Amino acid sequence: MPVAPVTVRYIVNDVDEAIAFYTGLLGFELDLHPAPVFAMLSRGDLQLLLSAPGAGGGGAALPDGSVPEPGGWNRFHLAVDDLGAEVERLRSAGATFRSEVVVGVGGNQVLLEDPSGNLVELFEYRSREE
Repeated sequence: MPVAPVTVRYIVNDVDEAIAFYTGLLGFELDLHPAPVFAMLSRGDLQLLLSAPGAGGGGAALPDGSVPEPGGWNRFHLAVDDLGAEVERLRSAGATFRSEVVVGVGGNQVLLEDPSGNLVELFEYRSREE
């Protein structure tokens, strides 16, 4: 299986629930799901690896016994054409946001949470005319 130019691994509590979220709400394709504790998804040049905590591989416990867990503030960024419409669509589908829309100098953004609390930043760039 070819590797995409950008690969991100997220630790998720429930791989099947995360697959449904990313494919159903954000347009990812399911590329590989060989075991209940791992899946590989893609969207354009982004490959997303989903691993359950403590399940080996990317979710394996470290030598000190600590186990990777979902959440935190790191995130990947998806550009959208109409942030307001996208937020409305996702809210009506039951999605959870960590923030309201933030208006910034380069554009507007919002932090979307996956079912395990991992973040996806949705970003609408400002046009050059603004």
